[in-house]
Amino acid sequence: MNKAYTTVLTIAGSDSSGGAGIQADIKTFAALECFGLSVITALTAQNSTGVNAIYPLDETCIREQFRSISMDIAIDAVKIGMLGSAAAIKTVSALLRELKGNPPVILDTVLASTGGTPLLPPDAIPLMKKEIFPLASLITPNLPEAALLTGMKHPPGTQKAIESAATHLLETGTAAVLVKGGHRDGNECRDCLLYDNRFFWYSSAKIMTGNTHGTGCTLSSAIAAFMARGETTDSAVAKAKVYIDDALQAGASYRFGNGNGPLHHFHRFWL
Repeated sequence: MNKAYTTVLTIAGSDSSGGAGIQADIKTFAALECFGLSVITALTAQNSTGVNAIYPLDETCIREQFRSISMDIAIDAVKIGMLGSAAAIKTVSALLRELKGNPPVILDTVLASTGGTPLLPPDAIPLMKKEIFPLASLITPNLPEAALLTGMKHPPGTQKAIESAATHLLETGTAAVLVKGGHRDGNECRDCLLYDNRFFWYSSAKIMTGNTHGTGCTLSSAIAAFMARGETTDSAVAKAKVYIDDALQAGASYRFGNGNGPLHHFHRFWL
């Protein structure tokens, strides 16, 4: 009767189509045997073809959601996705400092949607680096995001350039950096983790599918779930990579809307 759930709190935007954002996070937590909690930062009207509208929530709404949860429920890990505004960044930064127990914080540096819609104003990026990065146990930029965050003219393409970007980002104060390589051309996906003064490379065959909506949200949520369950950062990334590759493969055969469909978060349970 005293058994406790392993909990993961997601702070992110809502995706009305269910493929990314809060909805993808909750599905991922559940699939990996964690109980999902949520603080919504923005509502979006979107479907498989793109984002049609964004409605940011104000700081009071974000703050009340967070405090209602944290005053009552133990939080084992935090995943942060779309913040959407400078005001939300400041609010979330202050709230993270209130958390008890120092749970791991995984920040998915969401700057744009899969279809290219901006989800964070460019002038808010330096503030996110200043306020949120030093509080993060891990940040998970993809290659285009790594370029924007480091001031590179082009997304890093070589192993040396990717490791250089990761090193630069580590200097912002975050504990670890995962540069995701899914945007590279070719048949291989190579992700680079800089953690504990070491580079870890994770390679897998690129899964050719049109259903990739929510991939970044899902990967960072899977890492958060595994870290909530006690895995080290490198082990959590390795296990999350297996989960997301299987979810992409399982979702490839499904038809969903008229555009970019989602992964299959519950592939382990459906027949």
